[in-house]
Amino acid sequence: MKQKSQLNQNQAPIFEALQTFRQMRVVPFDVPGHKHGRGNPELTAFLGEKCVGIDVNSMKPLDNLCHPISVIRQAEELAADAFGAAHAFLMVGGTTSSVQSMVLSTCKRGDKIILPRNVHRSVINALVLCGAIPVYVNPEVDTRLGISLGMKREQVAKAIRENPEAVAVLVNNPTYYGICSDLKAIVKMAHDAGMYCLADEAHGTHFYFGQDMPVSAMAAGADMAAVSMHKSGGSLTQSSLLLIGPGIQEGHVRKIINLTQTTSGSYLLMSSLDISRRNLALRGKEVFQQVVAMADYAREEINAIGGYYAFGRELINGDSIFDFDPTKLSVHTRDIGLAGIEVYDLLRDEYDIQIEFGDIGNILAYLSIGDRYQELERLVSALAEIRRRYQTDSSGLMNQEYIDPEVVTSPQEAFYADKISVPIRDSVGRVCSEFVMCYPPGIPILAPGERITQDILDYILYAKAKGCSMTGPEDPEIENINILAQEVG
Repeated sequence: MKQKSQLNQNQAPIFEALQTFRQMRVVPFDVPGHKHGRGNPELTAFLGEKCVGIDVNSMKPLDNLCHPISVIRQAEELAADAFGAAHAFLMVGGTTSSVQSMVLSTCKRGDKIILPRNVHRSVINALVLCGAIPVYVNPEVDTRLGISLGMKREQVAKAIRENPEAVAVLVNNPTYYGICSDLKAIVKMAHDAGMYCLADEAHGTHFYFGQDMPVSAMAAGADMAAVSMHKSGGSLTQSSLLLIGPGIQEGHVRKIINLTQTTSGSYLLMSSLDISRRNLALRGKEVFQQVVAMADYAREEINAIGGYYAFGRELINGDSIFDFDPTKLSVHTRDIGLAGIEVYDLLRDEYDIQIEFGDIGNILAYLSIGDRYQELERLVSALAEIRRRYQTDSSGLMNQEYIDPEVVTSPQEAFYADKISVPIRDSVGRVCSEFVMCYPPGIPILAPGERITQDILDYILYAKAKGCSMTGPEDPEIENINILAQEVG
C-alpha cells in the first residue's frame, strides 16, 4: 500500500478521465447502444445528457474494471489510502457482491465459517454458492426492544474452540440497528486460531471518517471488509467497496470477484465511488460530526414525545453491545401499540416521509450526509401526531425479532436438494429449502437447511399480517413454501 504522503486525496481519477472523454466528442461505434443517449431520447430526457453521455463502455483511456491498470487502479489506491486498507476494489454489484466475494475468497466447499445468524442474506447466499458450512453464534436478544445484539466474546471463543478447523469468523460491524460487537477482540481470537476475520460493514462506511465512532474493520485488523458506500457514504445505489488487509492476496481476490461481477462495469457507479471517496476523505470528519449531532437531537426530541424509545449509546454493556453507531436513529414503537411496520406505512402514506424500514417492533430512519434539521423536525412532528391519533393497547403485539434456528443441513445442500412445495401452514417440522425474510433489513427468518418451527411460522404469519415486505420464496404470496422432499440424514 502506498504511503499517504504519496497520494493526493483531492484527485478523482475516474471522474477526471470521464471529464476529458466528454470534451473529446468521440464518435461511438461500441456499446452501449444508446450512443451517448441519442438512440433513446426518452431516457436522455429523464436522466439528462450529462448522465447518459458518460454511460460508456470500457476502453483504453478509461481502463477496465476486471483488470485495472490506469485510472480505475489509481481510484482503488486512493480508496485504500482513505480507508486504511492494503487494497480496495471498486464494486458495482452492490455490497451483496462485496460480501459474496469476501466469503468466496476465504471459503471453499466443506470449510466451516463462524458467523452470527443475524447476517444479511448475501452471506448465506455465498454459502449456497461455495458450499461452506456455517457455525452460527446465535446472538442474544434485547427482550424489551426485541432486537438481536452482537456476538459475545465468550460465544466466539467457544465457537473457535469447538471448531478449530474453521477458516474464518464473520462479524456485522454494525448491525442494521447500530449494534457493534468487540471487533478488535474477535479479530485477535480469529488470528490466534489461524482464521481470517471478515467484516460486513454495509452500514459502517462512516466509521472510517467520523470522530468517536466504533472501530472500523481495517483499524481493528480485520482481513476483509465489505463497505456499502452508497448507504452512508453518498455514492450511487449499487456501488460498494471491498477492502482487504495485508494478509490477503489482491490477485486472488480479483480473480474471485471476476467470477461473478459484470465485465461491463458502470462508469456512473465507479465515478460516484471516486467522487464520494474524495468527499469523505476531505470532509468526512466534519460531515459525520454533523450527522451524529442531528441523530442525538432527534433521539432527544422523539423520547420527549413519550411512548417511543429512540435508543442509543446507553445500551452499551461492554460485550454483546460493545459499542453503538451514534448515527443510527432506531426507534422502538411497540409501547404505543403499533408495530414498526405500521408506523413505517403511516409515515409514508399520510406524511410523505420514507424511512429505511419498519419491522415488528422498531423503525429505522437512516441519517447520513444529505440530511438536514428541517427534515428531522418533520419526522419528529409526524411521530408525535401518529402517537396522538393511533396509539392503542400494545398487549397483543409480538415482541421478539429474532428466533434461534435449528440447522439441519448446509445451505448449499438444502438449496439444491430435491424439494416439494407445501402450504406454509402445514410446514412445521419440515426442513426449508429456500429463504424467507422481511426486506429490508434482509436478514433471513428462514434460510435453506433450517427446520420450520411453530414459533417461526407464527412470526412469518404475523409479519405478513402487519404488512412487512416478505421476500425469498418462489411463491410471491408466501402461501406455499419449498421444503426438502426427504429429510437429510
